[in-house]
Amino acid sequence: MQVITQDISAQIRGYITHNLLFGDESFIYSDEDSFLERGIVDSLGVIELVSFLEGQFGISIADHELIPENFDSVRNVSEYVARKLATDGQSASAVGEPRSAYALGETYAGS
Repeated sequence: MQVITQDISAQIRGYITHNLLFGDESFIYSDEDSFLERGIVDSLGVIELVSFLEGQFGISIADHELIPENFDSVRNVSEYVARKLATDGQSASAVGEPRSAYALGETYAGS
């Protein structure tokens, strides 16, 4: 599960950098840093992140799952997605190639 979580983390970091931080790769943060405390992701950004996760990983996220324990750091989100994939019976291959145009900055490419 460690390799899968690392792959998920890389995809989440890529999405955040390119879509929520608008490509600002100079903004340094750890996987444990709180999104809200560090100003990485605001409440609207969480909704965008949820949309990305649902499209990218083929999971469904219920409103009651939108809690800090699942969505306030890269590590929390990565572990949450890994758990969702495991409980949905997804294989490790589901984490491989991006499944949508959300991948690494393509969301706003037309802007």
